[in-house]
Amino acid sequence: MYDLLIENGTIVDGTGSAPFHGDVGVADGKIAAIGPVGSIGNEAAERIDAEGLHVTPGFIDIHTHYDGQVSWDPLLTPSCWHGVTTAIIGNCGLGFAPVKPDDRQWLIELMAGVEDIPADVLSRAMIWGWETFPEYLDFLSSTPRSMDVGTQVPHSALRTYVMGKRGASQEEPTRQEIGRMRELVREALSAGALGFTTSRTTTHRATNGDPVPGTFASEAELLGIGEALRDLDRGMFGISPAGVAGEGDDALSREVEQATRLASEIQRPVCFNLTQGPGKPEAFRQALEAAHKAAERGADVYAQVAGRPVGLLMGLETTYHPFLDRPTYAALHDLPVAEQLERLSDPAVRARILSEAQSYDDPYQAMIFTQFDKMFPVLEPLNYEPGPDESIQAIAEREGRSPAETLYDFMLREDGHNMILFPILNYAEGNCDAILEMLRHPRALLGLADGGAHLGTICDSSISTFMLTHWARDRSRGEQMGLPEVIRKQTLDTAGLYGLDDRGVLAVGKKADINVIDLARLRLRIPEVVHDLPGGGRRLIQAAEGYVATIVSGEVAFRNGEDTGARPGRVVRGRATT
Repeated sequence: MYDLLIENGTIVDGTGSAPFHGDVGVADGKIAAIGPVGSIGNEAAERIDAEGLHVTPGFIDIHTHYDGQVSWDPLLTPSCWHGVTTAIIGNCGLGFAPVKPDDRQWLIELMAGVEDIPADVLSRAMIWGWETFPEYLDFLSSTPRSMDVGTQVPHSALRTYVMGKRGASQEEPTRQEIGRMRELVREALSAGALGFTTSRTTTHRATNGDPVPGTFASEAELLGIGEALRDLDRGMFGISPAGVAGEGDDALSREVEQATRLASEIQRPVCFNLTQGPGKPEAFRQALEAAHKAAERGADVYAQVAGRPVGLLMGLETTYHPFLDRPTYAALHDLPVAEQLERLSDPAVRARILSEAQSYDDPYQAMIFTQFDKMFPVLEPLNYEPGPDESIQAIAEREGRSPAETLYDFMLREDGHNMILFPILNYAEGNCDAILEMLRHPRALLGLADGGAHLGTICDSSISTFMLTHWARDRSRGEQMGLPEVIRKQTLDTAGLYGLDDRGVLAVGKKADINVIDLARLRLRIPEVVHDLPGGGRRLIQAAEGYVATIVSGEVAFRNGEDTGARPGRVVRGRATT
């Protein structure tokens, strides 16, 4: 008798094979049987009728920043609403272990600066119960949760733990200090960490403007740490490289060359983040080609790519919008949105703001706040691949008004909840063709969803749903992807990076992490700003409709998008015992 029987579904098993009509039987948290409809028996304690629905493996999100949230939120919203059953934290060299008590606030300020997670929220809400990485894993294991969580050792915390202030200030470690870092990574991997990550991009900075510890680490330091992975023959080495956002001449190509040497030396997978930057739209192709050539030489190098354009959401409720520094608006900025809205609706205030000149000390803001042809209203039905005729600039031209007027009035509608999208990365040609090219490259892996981060600017934790709705169903401005390919990209392929061979496919003996999806009805809701973080902190969230059930270790954790109260999630400990 099965604990759970999913009947009559269209099974997309995660391998990339063609879907088939069948049943899945679950017992003791694992898949006990799978086969054509009616072929595996029908005695079960619980049933899900999946007629007309798709049955897939649970999604494995390899790039989240729930490092703080994991200590207080058992659900890990919003990722839990998008079919994610395993979330990996400790990315971009950021995280909270190992840590000495006196360095806790420093790590909070670091996370706040890089990932736009309010420091006051982290300070108020985080529950500290560890110093070493094994203690951190034990702490996480003691908390019931709805999905599995895997961890990686963050370079910033490791460097600071071993070197103190010298590590935080980018000084070179001694040979003994490199040896100590290697020893601690070996200890963490032995306890169950899935890898090690580092950040080398100068766009990652703490709240005080300092680069992340390890940004300028020598190759000798990286190799010395990486030897821990080689010695144990386990773990992935993750890099957020210099040049990932288009900064620096030829920085990205040098980073990929270094990643190749590193992979060759440590004989473990090395995965670097990759996007298409607006200033160097062809650079991603060179990076992918370098990864391909590295693989031909036996170096296991991958690029981690996003499934959609990465852009800012801007409005009265978010961190940024184009009127932010205009003097009249700046005087209103700290008011509650409802009061702002009342004042901004005054024709005299509107006229003053629109007439005020704006100067920008930051070239990044100048680029974002003045290019109205790259600003797109966020409206139903959601469109993450908008054409030029949908921009604020084009709308203004049709209405015979200035773009600033058009944007101002749009932002005030819907009680000030309206937002615009400014795609910054992966949209240099104004379409998603480059993303498709990246996704289909044999050395590319789907990631960069950044769940738990950029809380006032970006909400890409919904990428797993977008992969299905856009790439496998709705795309109209170019080629689509097949559903089996889309599912494999976020199940078997992502599991493989970490050697998680107990999940990622629907097969007998595998972990029963399963999604039951109404693909015809699946849709993303409009992103919204909520104040549900500890102490009323603000964040962007995005929900979905169409997930009939999300199952973790054989238990239904979410039914029709609602938390069932089940807490089957565990800490994934690599090859160690969970």
